Amino acid sequence: MADKKELVTKLQELYPEGRISCPDARKFAEELDIALGDMGELCDLAGIKIVACALGCF
Repeated sequence: MADKKELVTKLQELYPEGRISCPDARKFAEELDIALGDMGELCDLAGIKIVACALGCF
């Protein structure tokens, strides 16, 4: 996994409104080979809420 600080910054840049959809979070994690649990942690660190989660991944 890339540096957490870099990923947190990237998430904040991509989602300045502080929200990301569950499908977008899963896609981001897959593209960067990040476990879903780690993706949830990164979003928490970035202050980003994961919304519209139909699968209960986060």
